Amino acid sequence: MMTKTNFALVAALLMICSCTVKNAAHIRKMEWLVGTWEHTTSKGSVYETWQKAERNELRGRSYMIKNEDTIVFEIIRLVQHKGNLFYVPVVKDQNGGAPICFEGKKISETQLVFENKMHDFPQVISYKKISEDSLKAEISGLRNGKEERRHFPMRRIK
Repeated sequence: MMTKTNFALVAALLMICSCTVKNAAHIRKMEWLVGTWEHTTSKGSVYETWQKAERNELRGRSYMIKNEDTIVFEIIRLVQHKGNLFYVPVVKDQNGGAPICFEGKKISETQLVFENKMHDFPQVISYKKISEDSLKAEISGLRNGKEERRHFPMRRIK
């Protein structure tokens, strides 16, 4: 016979297990991002490298290689927290080195959209998978009262 204490324990374990499966499923939806991506500009190539860090987290960095030196622009975490996903960049020489959180608004096997309406610019960061080796990153939002969008087509190199 199940006591109230045993029932509460079983219910709690079921909740924990279901949350763990849900969290892992969100992270699995984003794993197509893992690898090294290149965006070619007139000033050279910019790279984003993503790797699975933990069960519920991906880590990335955006950088450029200049004269054999790696110049890192930002360090990024895609992390699960309290049932939602967050894009958390730390951008060099911005915000006093503090991270900024963008909340996941659309997470699928082909699209990631994160939003922070309180941030100056951008307010929206998105990635769209075009093919296994191609994606389009975009930052957008209001800047000085005007809508602005910047597109970054990228190709997988690793």
